[in-house]
Amino acid sequence: MSDYIWFEGIPFPAIGYEKKIIEESRDKFVIRDEDTVILTYPKSGTNWLIEIVCLIQTKGNPKWIQSVPVWERSPWIETQNGYAMLINKEGPCLMSSHLPIHLFPKSFFRSKAKVIYVFRNPRDVLVSGYFFWDKSNLIKMPESLETYFEWFLKGNVPYGSWFEHTCAWLSMRERDNFLVLSYEDMKKSTRGTIEKICDFLGKKLEPDELDMVLKYSSFQAMKEKNVSNFSLIIKDVIINGLALMRKGVAGDWKNHFTVAQAETFDKVFQEKMAGFPPGLFPWK
Repeated sequence: MSDYIWFEGIPFPAIGYEKKIIEESRDKFVIRDEDTVILTYPKSGTNWLIEIVCLIQTKGNPKWIQSVPVWERSPWIETQNGYAMLINKEGPCLMSSHLPIHLFPKSFFRSKAKVIYVFRNPRDVLVSGYFFWDKSNLIKMPESLETYFEWFLKGNVPYGSWFEHTCAWLSMRERDNFLVLSYEDMKKSTRGTIEKICDFLGKKLEPDELDMVLKYSSFQAMKEKNVSNFSLIIKDVIINGLALMRKGVAGDWKNHFTVAQAETFDKVFQEKMAGFPPGLFPWK
């Protein structure tokens, strides 16, 4: 299995990434006022949100999402392939990123581009990440969930510390061009979330168009579609059947954490996220 590429203290998967691209995307890539960015920490509902935004753009027509892979509809700023696609694109672009705030393109902070940031219960992020990376050849995997648990709390996982990533990006939440969503609220009220995204993007959809967005962005619809579930990804990245979409539920961590792990995580969470209002985190 591959080890990491480290850039300014952040570990990235060794396949599909280059230090030069990450640096260029931060210092030279231009995010324009008319662009939209899907921003998350890994395993937080990224591809689900991309699907929703793409369907909003087509007023619920599924033709685009059924024919073009998700990584081409919303290329990743920091990856080799995604960066190459984006620097050649014209007009309003939809793009994705897991980058922490200090490595994100500097041009964004001078723009009116819209960012949608989704965060998820980090306990579920940890479990989902463990089972995802275990099926890939992208990183060096630990021997057990117990070891990965320790790595996660230390930030020695792809894209670094969840706590640092989330704290930094949530500091942007009062900006007009920055929409914050939680995965748990998306699950609880998907239609309401879609309407909120429409308002943020300035898109007006009719009730039947909203129904179509809801239908074609469902977990089952995405899981069955190879342009959304990453089953088209190159074979040397996959071992043991990569599953981008495993369960799509909230609270699965309870099936995997020991009592001691749950207590340890709670303590770390309280320490790291102490500055935020309690109601910000819907899983509490």
